[in-house]
Amino acid sequence: MEKKFKNVSYLWEDEKAAALKGDEVALLVYRSNLLGADLRLTNYGGGNTSCKAMAKDPLTGAEVEVMWVKGSGGDLGTMQKSGLAALYVDRLRSLKNRYKGLSQEDEMVELFNHCIYDLASKAPSIDTALHGFLPFKHIDHLHPDAAIAIAAAKDGEKITKELFGGKIGWVPWQKPGFDLGLQLKECLDKNPGIIGIMLGSHGLFTWGDTAYESYLNTLEVIEKCADYIITHVAKKGNVFAGQKIKSADAAHRLQQAAALAPILRGFCSSATKMIGHFTDDERVLEFINSNDLDRLAPLGTSCPDHFLRTKISPLVLNLSASEDLSDLKAVKEKIEPLFVVYRKMYADYYTTCKHSNSPAIRDANPVIILYPGIGMFSFAKDKQTARVASEFYINAINVMKGAEAISSYTSLPRQEAFNIEYWLLEEAKLQRMPKPKALSGRIALVTGSGGGIGKAIAKKFATEGACVVLSDNNAERLEEAKQEFIKLFGKDVVAACILDVTNAATIQETAKQAALHFGGVDLIVNNAGLSISKTIEDHTEQDWDLLYDVLVKGQMLVTQNAVGIMRKQNMGGDILNIVSKNALVSGPNNAGYGSAKAAQLHLSRLNAAELGKDKIRVNVINPDAVIAGSNIWSGGWAEGRAKAYGITIEELPAYYAGRTLLNEIILPEDIANACFAYVGGLLSKSTGNAINVDGGIAASFVR
Repeated sequence: MEKKFKNVSYLWEDEKAAALKGDEVALLVYRSNLLGADLRLTNYGGGNTSCKAMAKDPLTGAEVEVMWVKGSGGDLGTMQKSGLAALYVDRLRSLKNRYKGLSQEDEMVELFNHCIYDLASKAPSIDTALHGFLPFKHIDHLHPDAAIAIAAAKDGEKITKELFGGKIGWVPWQKPGFDLGLQLKECLDKNPGIIGIMLGSHGLFTWGDTAYESYLNTLEVIEKCADYIITHVAKKGNVFAGQKIKSADAAHRLQQAAALAPILRGFCSSATKMIGHFTDDERVLEFINSNDLDRLAPLGTSCPDHFLRTKISPLVLNLSASEDLSDLKAVKEKIEPLFVVYRKMYADYYTTCKHSNSPAIRDANPVIILYPGIGMFSFAKDKQTARVASEFYINAINVMKGAEAISSYTSLPRQEAFNIEYWLLEEAKLQRMPKPKALSGRIALVTGSGGGIGKAIAKKFATEGACVVLSDNNAERLEEAKQEFIKLFGKDVVAACILDVTNAATIQETAKQAALHFGGVDLIVNNAGLSISKTIEDHTEQDWDLLYDVLVKGQMLVTQNAVGIMRKQNMGGDILNIVSKNALVSGPNNAGYGSAKAAQLHLSRLNAAELGKDKIRVNVINPDAVIAGSNIWSGGWAEGRAKAYGITIEELPAYYAGRTLLNEIILPEDIANACFAYVGGLLSKSTGNAINVDGGIAASFVR
């Protein structure tokens, strides 16, 4: 049976659900995934769902009631059974006898562990009690923008009662926890027959006796909220008091964002290296261009799920959409005071609201930065967190718009917001998170990374926590590499751009995409190359020009562009040049390639000498005979080298290994490991150096 909705997605498939009949937990997971698939219903990582079902007690063999509820962390859209916590319902409800008031909230979460039914299940979240005291078999707690707009409106309780004719209860704002669970039960007891409860400034609870009833009830309630909001937005027209400025055209918005992102990233990374995200979504533009921006932006968000990810309030830039961003000094002088003021505001907020046992103050830099006429930036410890913060702030904009259309928007009081942000349970969750990897918060651009050495380097960097920009002049290889990286690391870790190192325009476009995707760049690997093996008589002028254009000029152009971005960030950086043992060793049939490699090597030394003042390190890797996956062995190079050595092409790998001191074949991963040695933290005070990765060739020893 298909239901028609305008503002939410009805995704239930009877055939799939029928296959799960009798397994309430499987139906819970199915329902949760459907709800999480529609961002109009809840945000990434937000909301929680539950079911109560009978199960056999492993100790007594008796049938007992068990509640399965989304555990701490995780996302409804991707959650599986392993993401659920399973608790004895009777034990959970018996905790009411231990509860003495709000001062015991954190203690009660610890006691949840004594109610665990399935010892292999996820740790219970703070919202466990909110589900446990309600008697319904299936319960959904979501944060849909349309419902929160009503919940965050000044007249939210009155509107809820009138809109639903008393069929939706109301519980005023209360920090999630045991007490809120008791208040939900009290609201139900006072209003028997209600089909849901609105939580002031927070979200929505809905339920049903079956998974389907709960799902349908949830959609119908949210649909009604959305219809109400849409009708009032249409009636009011200019919800944010109309537009104060016009947006720049799309191309200019992206140009300005790419130019500014590295500067903002540098300021936001004063304590920890941050990754950026940019959006010029129409909803964002409507808000940041409006007359009400200055009134609403400082208020902050209302829903705790929004607030925890977007911080107390955004930073609004005082730049015009047409601002000339080419004068780095002038732009920084204009922006820096805004960060000084924001950091002081945040420190004052902490000092004013902190408790005797509050955790130490966290990073005082903004997460959300609004640029009127251009768009919104967000900065966080990794790309996914930055992107999700952006999505949450768009949700907050939707909430503000809806609340302003039907009444007026109200945000959380500063003390309540602080109590959420610096909640000891939230701090404990942060402390349990995995430690950052060596390259977390760093952005790497690797040229020629469609395959071979370049792809191996990019893969090593991504494995160690970096965001990577793949680039290659071979579109097919590049797309294959991109899909492989998405499969391995997820879509937030990788971007891919066509880049021809002899074409300055493609270099600039790749740098622009790095800024738009991630906020800038920290690690440059000049790996793109080719090889031509000919006698001096056979070498043509075209051969010579091509080798020097790709290897030398290409290295210079990419480095030149990267340095501009690194100086904007003012965070230092690393430039790694993949050169060759041929830069040091003379051999037959190698005049063009060998001399170009020697030029690359010395150019690296020159760059290291010049860029040290900027804390930009320039170092070299000298590989030799890396055959696997490499493009340089095509186009006659292998034939040329085999001819020079008087052997067959098939004999080349063994020949190269046999001439090394270690008798080893060199693989792309060996070069990648050497690159990581430079940038992984142990050699942070090394610049102008070269590491040979050639199995040991005495003639290439650096003297």
